[in-house]
Amino acid sequence: MLLLGSCYNDRTRTVENVAVVDTQQPDTMDILESRHYTFSYNFIVKDDSLVLLKQQPEEFLNGMITDTLTMYKGDRIAVADIRVIPHDVQDTVWVQVARDQETFGWIHESELLESVVPDDPISQFISTFSDTHVLITLIVISIISVAYLMRKILRHKAKIVHFNDINSFYPMLLALLVASAASLYSSIQMFVPDLWQHFYFQPTLNPFSQPMILSLFLVSVWAILIVGLACVDEVWHILPVGDAVLYLCGLAGVCAVNYIIFSITTLYYIGYLLLIAYYVFAIRRYVRHSLKLYVCGNCGTRLHSKGKCPVCGAENV
Repeated sequence: MLLLGSCYNDRTRTVENVAVVDTQQPDTMDILESRHYTFSYNFIVKDDSLVLLKQQPEEFLNGMITDTLTMYKGDRIAVADIRVIPHDVQDTVWVQVARDQETFGWIHESELLESVVPDDPISQFISTFSDTHVLITLIVISIISVAYLMRKILRHKAKIVHFNDINSFYPMLLALLVASAASLYSSIQMFVPDLWQHFYFQPTLNPFSQPMILSLFLVSVWAILIVGLACVDEVWHILPVGDAVLYLCGLAGVCAVNYIIFSITTLYYIGYLLLIAYYVFAIRRYVRHSLKLYVCGNCGTRLHSKGKCPVCGAENV
């Protein structure tokens, strides 16, 4: 975990051949202190097109004849200048971005941020996963998949986490970790949105260089990855191939539903109560029905309690 968290290289976000600008402009330093990006910060255009103003913003605001240029999806651009124009009623902050030394222009900050994503794989993942259309699609697919899997699993009395679980605490732990991470994710967005914005623009995989709540979230993400690998290994050793695939699919569906439910309900504070209830439910179900501490003295089958072995019929006292 330490090695993977420390090996992420936060690349210097610069674009070659971008002219150096004068940062000593009125209000420039003040506006930079309130932003999570600065000069030479790299973005990638995510919309189909991005229309920029060639002339100065004052010329456009004063009704003078101006021209535009267009950048397209996938273009890498860098911030060349940031200016504050107080009398602009639409947006007082203008940003000049450049694709190269010959291609640059101005745009309102609000329009820019809606059309671009930071040139970082973590930021791009966050942007994609936070998209409303992606979330709705995930909800629909998850509900349909889980309903189908639950029907098939329960009909064939196959193994499934929480209800007919295997003798391993890793699947239950993974489900609880996903639920906890979803609640933390929503909590950060509710209570410290500026912190999440900073993480979006300056992402890292190192949980030990962040404030406490963000460190907990990053630790939970790493834990999900590690426990998920342990789950796959455990399931393949315990169940036959066909049952193992079905079990892992059901586990993935439960985790997807957990993410959706707890990330949404936490925004309305209900998620915290649901999370406590879910912990109690999951742990009690595992201890009462899935935890097997005994082994049959005759055939070696693991047993939940002493008594008659369901496989060979031997009495264990």
